[in-house]
Amino acid sequence: MVKGELYTTFFDQLIQTNRPFAAWSAPGDSTPEIMIGDPEDILELKDFNQLNGQEGFVFAPFRIEPDSPLMLLKPKIYLRDETAVANFNLNDLPAVQPNIKNHIDFHIITEQDYLNDIAETVRVIQKTKLSKVIVSRIVPQKRGHESIGKLYVRLRKQTPNAMVYLVNLPKAGLWMGATPEVLLQSKGKALETVSLAGTQSRRDDSDYSWQTKDIEEQAFVSRYMLDLFFKFKIHPYTTQGPETLESGRVAHLKTSFTFAAKKVDAQLGNFIAELHPTPAVCGLPKSKADRFISTIERHRRRYYTGYLGPWRMNECIRLFVNLRCMEITPESYMLYTGGGITGRSVPAEEWEETKKKATTLLSAINAVQKNDFNQETHPAAGFAASGERN
Repeated sequence: MVKGELYTTFFDQLIQTNRPFAAWSAPGDSTPEIMIGDPEDILELKDFNQLNGQEGFVFAPFRIEPDSPLMLLKPKIYLRDETAVANFNLNDLPAVQPNIKNHIDFHIITEQDYLNDIAETVRVIQKTKLSKVIVSRIVPQKRGHESIGKLYVRLRKQTPNAMVYLVNLPKAGLWMGATPEVLLQSKGKALETVSLAGTQSRRDDSDYSWQTKDIEEQAFVSRYMLDLFFKFKIHPYTTQGPETLESGRVAHLKTSFTFAAKKVDAQLGNFIAELHPTPAVCGLPKSKADRFISTIERHRRRYYTGYLGPWRMNECIRLFVNLRCMEITPESYMLYTGGGITGRSVPAEEWEETKKKATTLLSAINAVQKNDFNQETHPAAGFAASGERN
């Protein structure tokens, strides 16, 4: 069995039996890591700073709410490589009964309504002390009978520079994404966090130029990072950037900040609680932007613009902001996408930016659905495709 088929079958069986699990691969990883548990292996935390002293896989929402809790999956079963996955017998694990979820209203906004919302957001920014705010929307895509495992393998293949994940947890549901944005990650005895903002379509020649609006938006996030460093007395630190980061079908402006881990070791949970949400996913000033988001957005973000990743697993931290993500229902893929709005924003351009950001996931979905269609209508072609090594 080739590697892609191994993981496809493994993930599909995990989903079929409704096992709580998290699978992820950070940029540059050759194979995904997988953590599997029972419902009792999941901690529901009431505040972001309660991560102090914990370890496991974190799946955190934008806001902590009753049906969107901050969850930590404890490392009961931890598979780190292909050999471990191949030797693990999922039949030894009994199926888990699905919990009854509250109805989620996936409000799908029209283009005209989104344009009106952006125009109103620009007006408020120009007349108040609000400098930047992220306004998001949901893009629905019909789900067929395609394999979710195959979709995850495809997404990993086309976005090697992102944290690509597949998570199934009670109350959260089934989520998949490919996010390029580091929230906080270990680098030896140092920690790195990233300021990421600005978006344009990926270029074949890598010859990028950035508009004033993108540069300004990214600078807002960088200034916030420096204010946070001052609050936690983090110095010295080093910076790299701004530079262009390519991820999937788009590119962003990125600045990296690195500092000694010992500076926040005793209060790491508190540092994360202050860091999240960053202005890249909320806005500035944060409190004003958060209140504005709750009034302008008609949907609930849930785990979109939250964060996820291994937390103090083998003393390692790799947390990423949950961008380019989707919630998977039995009938649909619900893709979350948004843009940073400033006083310079043009509503029609912001609508196009949300469409660009959705292409990372949509291109993977379309490729898998097209491949399944070809297999049904042209069996010979399907046989050739199934032999492709990933």
